[in-house]
Amino acid sequence: MTLARSDPDDRSELQRAIDELGEEAFLELWESYPRQAQLELQFDWSFIARKKQLAPLGDWSTWHLRAGRGFGKTRTGAEWVRWKIEHDGCGRGALVAPTAADARDVMVEGTSGLIAVCPPWNRPVYEPSKRRVTWPNGAQVALYSAEEPDRLRGPQHDFAWCDELAAWARLEETWDMLQFGLRIGINPQALITSTPRGLKFLRELEADPSTVTTTGSTYESKRNLAPKFLKRVRDKYEGTRLGQQEIDAVILDDNPGAMWKRAQIDRCRLTLAEFASMGVVFSKVGVGLDPSTTNSKNSDEAGIVAAGCGMCMCKGQPELHGFVLEDATDVYSPNETCEKVLDVYTRRGANAVIGETNQGGDWIESLLRTHDQAKRLNYRGVHAKDGKKLRAEPVSALYEQGKVHHIGMFTKLEDRMCSWDPKEQAEDSPDDIDALVHILTDMLVAPAPEPYQAPTQTLWRPRR
Repeated sequence: MTLARSDPDDRSELQRAIDELGEEAFLELWESYPRQAQLELQFDWSFIARKKQLAPLGDWSTWHLRAGRGFGKTRTGAEWVRWKIEHDGCGRGALVAPTAADARDVMVEGTSGLIAVCPPWNRPVYEPSKRRVTWPNGAQVALYSAEEPDRLRGPQHDFAWCDELAAWARLEETWDMLQFGLRIGINPQALITSTPRGLKFLRELEADPSTVTTTGSTYESKRNLAPKFLKRVRDKYEGTRLGQQEIDAVILDDNPGAMWKRAQIDRCRLTLAEFASMGVVFSKVGVGLDPSTTNSKNSDEAGIVAAGCGMCMCKGQPELHGFVLEDATDVYSPNETCEKVLDVYTRRGANAVIGETNQGGDWIESLLRTHDQAKRLNYRGVHAKDGKKLRAEPVSALYEQGKVHHIGMFTKLEDRMCSWDPKEQAEDSPDDIDALVHILTDMLVAPAPEPYQAPTQTLWRPRR
């Protein structure tokens, strides 16, 4: 095996030994070790890890490992959990991920997850039905989804590993509930492993004196990554805003040319509980759709955004406001697009789908009608005659006026809203923005002449 040299400032003890002895001499020395000694070193994280992957010293409550894709954040998180149990005497931990599937597939069963990093002589047992991982000494960690923060009410923990916090749908609610439960043990602590977003919450978290932040780039782990991957991301993303965020883990400010600002979105953001307390009754609920025009692995995404509108009293007098409920945008085949639209339409109690028909997009209605549950679907096609900037301007103005609320966090959508510059990408607006513009235009800017059917008031059902 060829082991590439790394930055000497962040070398692991393993890499230092290789660099000092030379690869051939190191391998000879390694082969002279007893098998048991080799096995122990293979599971000795202090020997394998780069310096930045080891927990900082000092009195801290939160360690934020903010690093680029492929840095080794998941491995670091899993090894930190293992250390807390094997060396710090902790017995009750929490694993919190964007979804329940992420907690299972990445944090527990992933290639760098808990099961993989623990040695055979101290490997825990995962019980999916109980959402629990148990070690031979009785220590346990419970799995939680940021889609269901109320599950964190009641349980108490002495440590927590929070993965991809910037992608949590109900970020502040989940974090608050977790903090109330970190109340046992000598030194309750939380580790956050995340590629950042330009969120006010993250800036405030890092400004807290009890938080220690470690930053890292994708390139710091280059010897663990495929050369083709490194070349691809370097050629396409290096020097771009997306590259700064996803490779270098920089918390970016808004693009000055963007039509939306994070402060506008954050100012009007609502948690589900806050919305419920306002007593808003929707007069319309709909799904905006910008279908992909091709069907291949390189196809554009299908933009799918659900929203509702109703009279809101947040300014002291009744005013018609929009409420963004869900962003289900992703790459789908034509049939998968239909299934996802119908899924969102049904779960949200919607009464209309507003779909773009430009560039052959009118196929979607015909395909939708072939599904049994779409027999009575209220579908309206929209042919966008104006440029994307002109179409988006009235919706952007609604945000400036405080007339649109996001119920929860829509990380990918909001990132794109605050980075898309129509001057630089005039006709290349992201598909989720197009879907958002279509549905909010139909509800608030140029309401449809015919009434919607009476909506079913359905707000929160976790995405499957």
